[in-house]
Amino acid sequence: MKPVIGDTPLRVGRAGTRGVLFAMCLSLVLVVASVSALNLALPDLAVDLDASNSSLTWIADGYTVALAALVLPFGALGDLFGRRKMLILGNLVFGVAALFAAFADSTTHLIVWRVLMGVGAAMIMPGTLSTITSVFPADKKDRGVATWSGFAAAGAIIGMLVAGGLLEQWTWKSIFVVSAATSLVCALAALFLAPETRSSTPEPFDRGGSVATALMVGTLVYGIIEGSDRGWTRPEALVAFGVSALALIAYVALGLRSRHPILDPRLFLLRGFRAGTIAIMTQFMAVFGFFFVGLQFLQLILGYSPLKSAVALIPVAAVVLPTSQITPRLVRRLGYKTVLPVGLLCLAGGMFWLTFLDAGSGYPAFLVALVVAGLGIGLIGSAGTSSIVDSLGPDRQGVASAMNDTTREVGSAVGIAIMGSVFSSQYRSALPDSIIRGLPADAAETVRHSAAGGLQVASRLGERGLQLADGVRDAFMNGFTDAMSVIAVILAVAAVACLVFAPARHRSPAGPDGEPQAVGSSAEAHC
Repeated sequence: MKPVIGDTPLRVGRAGTRGVLFAMCLSLVLVVASVSALNLALPDLAVDLDASNSSLTWIADGYTVALAALVLPFGALGDLFGRRKMLILGNLVFGVAALFAAFADSTTHLIVWRVLMGVGAAMIMPGTLSTITSVFPADKKDRGVATWSGFAAAGAIIGMLVAGGLLEQWTWKSIFVVSAATSLVCALAALFLAPETRSSTPEPFDRGGSVATALMVGTLVYGIIEGSDRGWTRPEALVAFGVSALALIAYVALGLRSRHPILDPRLFLLRGFRAGTIAIMTQFMAVFGFFFVGLQFLQLILGYSPLKSAVALIPVAAVVLPTSQITPRLVRRLGYKTVLPVGLLCLAGGMFWLTFLDAGSGYPAFLVALVVAGLGIGLIGSAGTSSIVDSLGPDRQGVASAMNDTTREVGSAVGIAIMGSVFSSQYRSALPDSIIRGLPADAAETVRHSAAGGLQVASRLGERGLQLADGVRDAFMNGFTDAMSVIAVILAVAAVACLVFAPARHRSPAGPDGEPQAVGSSAEAHC
């Protein structure tokens, strides 16, 4: 039986739903991998472009700001004008921007092209999930969502693996060239393997709500980045947070008055929508915060190269993908109220295990945490995504997908900011004065500024450098374990929240006539 949207059968192409799944997951991996891949190239960028720490932050996060701010409006536009059309256009924008980024000769130019890549990614991302949920028949939709969730989690590691391999042979420019070529392949795959889908009941585009949500998310992420980098009391950060708060008020006020809001504020009364949002946001806070600090552990403490560091994280993906596949069955049997808290507690347990590591710990101890955390990520990603998309009907899958993506990007930015600031402050406070005393002023400042800089200084000091290196590693582990403690507590609190808010039972997304229906009904809001 062909899947339907409204009264119109969909032709899913010669490759069927598997072809659709392949095309959508390919674009998904491109978007997610671009968040993490450049982290391995930041040291090269600092040398080649003479980039400051602030510039490096924006090279990495300009992409995330644009993606987080615009993914919700572009999801609504995809519902209105066609999701495949928006996805293909986004791949073309992404590819052109990536190609120009490969030839950037200054940090300013590179930041601009990274932001434009984020705009393209925001056009791509909503269509990947909403096309799957719209095209797949009800009895296969959970499996499709689970596969999408697995690749969404594994995409970051895939990006680091590819980047690590490229950096072994070429410069940072190769990352952008390969990204541009991949975006073209993604556009062609979508064109030939995926059908066009859109809402069967078109609604007017909510311009006011789109501006409010873009400002709310964009300024929030901007404030987090600036606050983490320059200080939370800086005028730039305070103004950004103020604008974000005003935009939130405007979003709620406009949403309650509008007949067709981009994201109805009342949706957060739905238990499944609310629980899924909490779970996905905290998962990505932990995952990308962990990558930010964990990669430094592998490179600075264990001495791994960029490629070897990426390979060392493969066990996460190896656990996440199969766990995501069995999660729909667990949800049907046990319900979101059980699966989501268990997943969050597994992830919290993995982060908490890392608090017992020290500068002498090896990879096997680190691997234990990866496996436990991978189980949690697989459970949360699949169940949390299903909880959000099942709360809305088939005509609103673009917005459901975009909301799911927005929580991921905001969670990533918040996680990096929180864990990065805890790590940095604890590292500096744990440095013994005795190992810095007597160093030239510039060298002492370098040691205080970063563990990587401290180890570089130590390598030039001969016998005295051994003591300095030991002190830097111990201080690093102080910051590392404190950051892991903080995120473990946040995940535990989120687990309790999901235990309270999540629906007691999984509800089938298919109604009695076989048509998809919204799990998140008004009745569910009061379950």
